[in-house]
Amino acid sequence: MEFLQHNWYWAALALVSGSLLLATSLRGGRGGISPAQATHLINREDAIVIDVREAAEYAGGHLLNARHIPLADLPNRLADLEKFKDKPVILNCQTGGRSSSACDVLRKAGFSRVHNLEGGLAAWSEAGMPVSKKKK
Repeated sequence: MEFLQHNWYWAALALVSGSLLLATSLRGGRGGISPAQATHLINREDAIVIDVREAAEYAGGHLLNARHIPLADLPNRLADLEKFKDKPVILNCQTGGRSSSACDVLRKAGFSRVHNLEGGLAAWSEAGMPVSKKKK
C-alpha cells in the first residue's frame, strides 16, 4: 500500500492505459479492420466491398471494385447479396459510423464474415490506398 501512496501517478497511468486498451479491444471485437487487413482480405480471400455512402459521396471516390448500396437501401437489397453470405464482406462509409450500422444489418441477416473498415474511406485514403472515381 505504501508503494501506491508514493507512486499514485504510475497507478493512475496504468489504470487509464488499461481502460483505453479494454475499450479499443471491445470496439475492435465488432469486426473492425484496418486498411491493410482489408487489402489482405480483398487480395487473398476475394472479399467483396460494399460502400454504404450516398450516391454523391460514392461518385467522389470509392474503393476499387466497391459495390454501391446506400445504407438506407441495404435491408431491401439483401437478396442481391445472398450469394456472398459465406464470403468476407467489407463495408465502408466515409469514417466508419454508417458502415458499422450496415455490419449489424448483415450480421442479423446471417452473413458470417462481416467486417467494418475502421476509419472508412478517410483512413483508406490516409493509408495511401487507391481510390476510384469510376461508376460501378
